Amino acid sequence: MLNVEAAGKDKGMAHPGFFYLDANGIIREKYFQEKDTERFTANNVVGKLFPELSDEVTKTVDAPHVKLTLEQSDSEVISGNRISLAAEIELPKGVHVYAPGVQGYRPIELRLNPASGVEFRPVTYPSPRVLYLEAIQEHVPVFEGKFRISQDATVKESTTREVVRSLVAADRVVVITGELAYQACDDKVCYPPATVLVEWRVKVNPLDLKRSPEDIQHR
Repeated sequence: MLNVEAAGKDKGMAHPGFFYLDANGIIREKYFQEKDTERFTANNVVGKLFPELSDEVTKTVDAPHVKLTLEQSDSEVISGNRISLAAEIELPKGVHVYAPGVQGYRPIELRLNPASGVEFRPVTYPSPRVLYLEAIQEHVPVFEGKFRISQDATVKESTTREVVRSLVAADRVVVITGELAYQACDDKVCYPPATVLVEWRVKVNPLDLKRSPEDIQHR
């Protein structure tokens, strides 16, 4: 979309983004960012609309009482790309974990460590189910079965030196680490709290300096 507010060297520049239209041509979702140097990747957008189609990289991690798979929308990016990182959790039948906002219990929580050149968005949790604990006559929010916790991250250069390097240097790898903390319970017992280390790796390619064909260059 034309950025009508752009002036100076940016006059006439487009504002990149995505619209999702249904079969009737009605806009159902839109994905835009404030800066034209930062943008969603196509895989990230597809992942938000159709999670089962999105994940370019998956990795299974050993975790007590749950099946944990780490996923990411993109394995390679350029500076300014916004990608999605996800932890897919599958619980055995009859087992639950507590959702964020629960009182008096340890909720499941994805915590990512600060990383140079990475800007994190808030963690997104699914809608919980309210479970009635008959033994103590309480209603509590829980997750059961299979669900995803996701967090978007924008990979960008944080210093002038890194900006220069992105123009001339070879690609690099950004390592994003953190932990998933939770406590699994069934209808008889709550298992000891667990904390599992998680890690994603993203290859950051240098910017493409090749000019557009002359007939479409901005004048």
